Amino acid sequence: MDTIRKNLAAINTRLVNAAKRAGRDPRKIKLVAVSKKIDRERIQAAVDCGQIYFGENYIQEARDKIPTFAKNLSWHFIGHLQSNKARFAAELFDVVETIDNLKLATVLDRHLADLQKTLSVLIQVKINGEQQKSGIPLAETEKLISEINRLPMLQVRGLMAMPPFCTDPESVRPYFRQLRQTAEELTAKKLFAPQTRPELSMGMSGDFEVAIEEGATIIRIGTAIFGPRN
Repeated sequence: MDTIRKNLAAINTRLVNAAKRAGRDPRKIKLVAVSKKIDRERIQAAVDCGQIYFGENYIQEARDKIPTFAKNLSWHFIGHLQSNKARFAAELFDVVETIDNLKLATVLDRHLADLQKTLSVLIQVKINGEQQKSGIPLAETEKLISEINRLPMLQVRGLMAMPPFCTDPESVRPYFRQLRQTAEELTAKKLFAPQTRPELSMGMSGDFEVAIEEGATIIRIGTAIFGPRN
């Protein structure tokens, strides 16, 4: 659909401009189109525009949706993952961004071993203390990554966080900066899987430009691409 094409073009222009302001290479920033509760037609329209990365929040919806698309897409799980759904996440997704406890990681690792598949994961960090949000407290992040690094099928690639909702994007800049600084400290301790830099998944439709300026390598955009959800 033409609207989605225009929306993607506008988002990518803003992505490039934010990266240039920060002296960064925009090609090193992934745009994950959040496709939860979005019908297949609109997702396919994004695919037809060249979009590769998609994010899903619900396992049952993903089970119905992902197998109907071409195999060259990359699917990120970005919702709260329950241990009893870990097998499906292992089968369906290329990245799970929301690991926040060792029990979940262990169950996921076991299912991956059965599939003979390794999986990139991000650790979801609770950076603002909001009890209703998932995530591991910042102070416990290093210990959790060290424990997960003993699991052979999981590769910890970086961190993910959701700051508190604010109408002013500048209000969340300190949270993004804190996550980047934490990632830099953990990188210095060689806790992430070998790579040139850790992934930082942070920034959504209302604040992604600030997130990019503070180091985001993955931004998660839904309504600004697809419009209202079903």
